[in-house]
Amino acid sequence: MLAQMNSKFAALTVISGSSIDKSSSFKNEILNVPDRQGKSPVEKTLASPPVETPPISPPMADSVFHHVARAPEDPILGVTVAYNKDTSPVKLNLGVGAYRTEEGKPLVLSVVRQAEQSLVNDASRVKEYLPIIGLAEFNKLSAKLIFGADSPAIQENRVTTVQCLSGTGSLRVGGEFLARHYHERTIYIPQPTWGNHPKVFTLAGLSVKYYRYYDPATRGLDFQGLLEDLGSAPSGAVVLLHACAHNPTGVDPIVDQWEQIRQLMRSKKLLPFFDSAYQGFASGSLDADAQSVRMFVADGGECLVAQSYAKNMGLYGERVGALSIVCKTSDVAGRVESQLKLVIRPMYSNPPLHGASIVATILRDKDMYNEWTIELKAMADRIISMRHELFEALKARGTPGDWSHIIKQIGMFTFTGLNSEQVAFMTREYHIYMTSDGRISMAGLSSRTVPHLADAIHAAVTGSS
Repeated sequence: MLAQMNSKFAALTVISGSSIDKSSSFKNEILNVPDRQGKSPVEKTLASPPVETPPISPPMADSVFHHVARAPEDPILGVTVAYNKDTSPVKLNLGVGAYRTEEGKPLVLSVVRQAEQSLVNDASRVKEYLPIIGLAEFNKLSAKLIFGADSPAIQENRVTTVQCLSGTGSLRVGGEFLARHYHERTIYIPQPTWGNHPKVFTLAGLSVKYYRYYDPATRGLDFQGLLEDLGSAPSGAVVLLHACAHNPTGVDPIVDQWEQIRQLMRSKKLLPFFDSAYQGFASGSLDADAQSVRMFVADGGECLVAQSYAKNMGLYGERVGALSIVCKTSDVAGRVESQLKLVIRPMYSNPPLHGASIVATILRDKDMYNEWTIELKAMADRIISMRHELFEALKARGTPGDWSHIIKQIGMFTFTGLNSEQVAFMTREYHIYMTSDGRISMAGLSSRTVPHLADAIHAAVTGSS
């Protein structure tokens, strides 16, 4: 089109310029039509100063989004961004919440490979949309995994389970459901907690408050503070509980403490919302890591549970999770499910098929299930061994302080007790990356890298380098 426009403009130039000058008969014909002053229109045009044509405006120099400020990196994912930019051969990433092998490599479980291959080999499988609430078999098996196959709540059809986008999506769907249909819009979350929790629940429409959880002095549970804060919470408030392997501290209540928490919450009519991201990954036992949830379900009360298969099946990128709501009756459960559909439909319409099919394939097959539990325990045991190796390495170096919390804490993360200045020192001098609160992923350690970390911690604590 531009070429056509140029050619048309060129023709106009010829008419108004050289063609008129060279065609005397045409020129004379036009010039012989004078006006009242004796000048023809063409003579006046040729004698007048050239008229300036307004320039064609270029595209807007400023975007309509020019006012948008650059957001800071996510405090957790930003650690990996910084790590990737570091060229040091001894760099170590202890910020990411993902399992690594002894060689520092991501792990795809053997049983996951088997399940995927069986799905690929099934020529009858199609890629149709799932229902809004996801894969029915996945939902049924996920409820059994967290509540127990003999759970009265399941047997009485008082549980509704919907497939969601991993743990984060499960929390968000649950939060939005509560904001729409629960009478109390306040949720109490532990201090500290996973950095995404307050953002997820605030955007879901809930008001976030905190209850005491971690005691920096003991690097353990502030149990008395927890009881006091929950005891003063308004009746009916929602309380977020980490089912096991508290993130970021690795500090969990013991069974007796869980029972006291349950009694207090039920007496205050507080609604439990469990975040179960590490079932089987903390202790190596699927049943032991679900014990806190099952205690609350056994009393006949209601609760919500968000599940994730990112850690315990290594399905990080598949985004596979489930939200279960335990209700008083099957009728209520059915009505709750109908409203969950209305939350999910405009959010992401329906969940993805592949990851849920992997989980269902493993959970339904006895041999695959048994193999999964073996691989799961191996991951948990390696993390536990890293805790002991780090503790012994610090002890051997005579690092000041009591480091026994490393072996007392459980799960993927350890809250070291290091402050932000010490963390910055370790990053700068030893190329070790972690979140500024001193949380480290034990799953990112290996026997090869433990000495390097121990040297860095020792130097940070003693002020040497």
